[in-house]
Amino acid sequence: MTSPAASPLPPATRALTPVSKVLRLCLHALLFGLLALAAGRAVADSAPRAGWVIAACAVLAAVYVGGVRAPAVHSSPRAGAALWLTGLGAAWAGLLVASSDGLWIAFPLYFLELHLLRLRWGVAAVAVTACAAIGGYVAHSDAVTPGAFLGPLLGGAVAVATVLGYQALYGESERRRELIEELITTRAELAAAERSAGILAERERLAREIHDTLAQGLSSIQLLLRAAERALPQGAPALEHIGRAREAAQDNLAEARRFVRALTPPDLEHGSLAAALERLSAGVPGPRVRFSLSGSPRVLPTPYEVALLRIAQSALANVVRHARAGRAEITLTFMDASVTLDIVDDGHGFDPASVAPGSSGAGDGGFGLPAMRSRAETLGGLFTVESDPGQGTAVAVTLPLPLEHVEPLQRAGHVDRAGHPDAVEAL
Repeated sequence: MTSPAASPLPPATRALTPVSKVLRLCLHALLFGLLALAAGRAVADSAPRAGWVIAACAVLAAVYVGGVRAPAVHSSPRAGAALWLTGLGAAWAGLLVASSDGLWIAFPLYFLELHLLRLRWGVAAVAVTACAAIGGYVAHSDAVTPGAFLGPLLGGAVAVATVLGYQALYGESERRRELIEELITTRAELAAAERSAGILAERERLAREIHDTLAQGLSSIQLLLRAAERALPQGAPALEHIGRAREAAQDNLAEARRFVRALTPPDLEHGSLAAALERLSAGVPGPRVRFSLSGSPRVLPTPYEVALLRIAQSALANVVRHARAGRAEITLTFMDASVTLDIVDDGHGFDPASVAPGSSGAGDGGFGLPAMRSRAETLGGLFTVESDPGQGTAVAVTLPLPLEHVEPLQRAGHVDRAGHPDAVEAL
């Protein structure tokens, strides 16, 4: 049996704490001590019913021990506990009939009833037990005093207050424990998210560095070697060496491109930026999101595709979490010298002027506009936000295309003006 002042949880689902074990032992000691006292007084006073008192105490002790050791008493639902308490009550009633000292057993019974029964039934059982104790004392006493009534009633009130106070403390402790566990879990999730974000950021940085340094340098070397080949006369001894150098540069350029593709974010691994945005639109929970493409699609540098995809993801996350929008639209527009991404929703909007330049959000701290603006400005682009409370929000980012991307390209490569298929192919 668990502590008499245990929590409202079912006893079978709760492990005994050191405090619960001590309280349980105290209850056992109290009950058996009171039984021993009642039996001892009957023998010492040579009461005429001393044998009946001893027998009633023995029966009550046997029923109590049997209930303590019976698994059914501690299971849920509490049918076994109710049956056990009924048996204890019957044995106690026999002791009350035999001796007025049985009144003392009411106090440990209060705790048992409050612990094993639901609160309303436990309080009712305490009231019945107090009335029985008062009746037993009155039946054995020649004079009725206020103490005969106040003693059992105050004892019952103290027991109820003690159990309710313990349950309140236990509930508060459980809530704090759950909060601590939630905080630990959240901290672990945040740490995992930060590690993932760090890995992705490093992948993007490496892809950008390889593209802007090694790949572009190898492309330039290849062009210069091609120009040197055309400038030398046919049969020149240096042509063979230049051809080998150009092939080595071409092989290393292809290897650099493989590195960039391997470091590309997963959403861009299996298709173009437009395909990634279309998949992103289809997977947004909540509002209906439509994706549209305008202009002639062309190959963009990996940093451009990554920045536009991340901005779209962040903007759609804001639509889902903050805008309460019913629908949204993503438009990717390719123009002669720039590419534009627009995300428009019909949500409740906000006041862009209320967002501090160094803050992490818009009003509620969750919009992340500075992060999106930083991505666009890092690539020399323009980031704008138009919104009013109740009028929805429009986010637009425009990135100027590098010179080699002003003319439409094919992802498989293109032919230079001299007709050579292995001229510079931008990444």
